[in-house]
Amino acid sequence: MIAEFETRILALIDDMVDHASDDELFAGGYLRGHLTLAVAEVEASDQHTPQALKEQVEKSLQTAIEAGELSPRDQALVIGMWDNLFQQARQSA
Repeated sequence: MIAEFETRILALIDDMVDHASDDELFAGGYLRGHLTLAVAEVEASDQHTPQALKEQVEKSLQTAIEAGELSPRDQALVIGMWDNLFQQARQSA
């Protein structure tokens, strides 16, 4: 289930490549790494749900923000894109 959900999100990111701005391409690429890490962590747990994945990605992003990896502008961009991608993937489930 989680692998299918991850595939839907990655496909949404891939579909943006032709028309995305530089900022959107950055956010999509940045999210790929956090998504892959979160999927591995969720698969190692007992909760294989989209909601568990959402929470794990958000936890990973928060850790990156606290480490100073993203400017405030990039934080808003990445978090906004994550919310949008998650909702789109959930609707297509």
